[in-house]
Amino acid sequence: MIPRYSRPEMVAIWQPATRYQIWFEIEAHATDAMAALGTIPKEAAKAIWVKAPKKYDDAAVARIDEIEAVTKHDVIAFLTYVAEVVGEEARFLHQGMTSSDVLDTTLSVQLARASDLLLAGMDKVLAALKARALETKDMVAMGRSHGIHAEPVTIGLKFARFYAEFARGRERLVAARKEIATCAISGAVGTFANIDPRVEAHVAAKMGLEVEPVSTQVIPRDRHAMFFATLGVIASSIENIATEIRHMQRTEVLEAEEFFSAGQKGSSAMPHKRNPVLSENLTGLARIVRSAVTPALENVALWHERDISHSSVERMIGPDATVTLDFALHRLAGLVEKLVVYPAHVQRNLDQLGGLVFSQRVLLTLTQKGMSREAAYAAVQRNAMKVWQEKANFLTELKGDKEIGQHMTADELAELFDLTYHTKHVDTIFGRVFG
Repeated sequence: MIPRYSRPEMVAIWQPATRYQIWFEIEAHATDAMAALGTIPKEAAKAIWVKAPKKYDDAAVARIDEIEAVTKHDVIAFLTYVAEVVGEEARFLHQGMTSSDVLDTTLSVQLARASDLLLAGMDKVLAALKARALETKDMVAMGRSHGIHAEPVTIGLKFARFYAEFARGRERLVAARKEIATCAISGAVGTFANIDPRVEAHVAAKMGLEVEPVSTQVIPRDRHAMFFATLGVIASSIENIATEIRHMQRTEVLEAEEFFSAGQKGSSAMPHKRNPVLSENLTGLARIVRSAVTPALENVALWHERDISHSSVERMIGPDATVTLDFALHRLAGLVEKLVVYPAHVQRNLDQLGGLVFSQRVLLTLTQKGMSREAAYAAVQRNAMKVWQEKANFLTELKGDKEIGQHMTADELAELFDLTYHTKHVDTIFGRVFG
């Protein structure tokens, strides 16, 4: 977790103090359930809550680290520390439990909390995209395929497309959160031999989780694989927007530009530069989030009832992927909110090729007037090539084409050069996207 690309709200979820607090709550809730079942004394369960640390400060974390340096086992180090503080009653902690019961359930809590922050970030992005889509709904622009001028779209349709993509991403994240939020307190190899399943149900309810139907000694890692895959897709959607903005800001295009604040510098060497640094940054951050996907998929296959090959991976990708994606979402929301759109440049690019954007409509009309598609295509293309090669006016060339003139009058051709033909269904699309 690099501070440059982190927000404190998400970082806090992964701090040792937070982790130990969750560990304690899981252990203490388990003792409550055991006390209710008569497995341990009720007075002991109460004493654990009363005597245990109320906050895991730097001194507590340092002491646990000191113990772990000897035990080489983090959960044992934690339990030893709690016993130092609580005293005799601490012997009833961790009855019939295994380390994975604590670690896996804690990871579920952390990923669920991280999901809530990510969903809030996605809501900010969605709100920004919707506002810009409505603002630019009717701003006709040049649509491109393969980077080449194709047919007219509107700037608003670009934002609407991204909104729909992020809305799908949000639905996936809601589903991934639900899938990851499970609790396993089933003991060694998951058989409940030394702990009652009702303890697991109690802890799950207290921690806001669902009971894992079948845990071995670990929660099945297909859940985690799906979670991180979902984060990867969302990161790719961020890159999708960032890439579009980078292209729109190119000097030759310049239909939109990242907000450039007073005093901001674009280059240490060239004072004139205004670079798309935020969208380039987002492109890079997306790669970091996606880098967690393959290790998460490879964690699914573990030996028998468990091994710990997944553990070191998750200690890294859990914080890194969620912290990075959280930062990227908030950066993207601000980028979209402040994005500067240049209507004059949008119009300039639309007019750049002298009407070539209407070539398909001319082609289709000629076929309706009696020409074969092959002949119509050849006729339209030869006139279009004059625009490319000689900077001619497309409509003028079409009007002067004798073969085309046998099927259409000059006025009929001129009527085809109408931008509203290409935007007549924009409201329909917006209705589908925004309701």
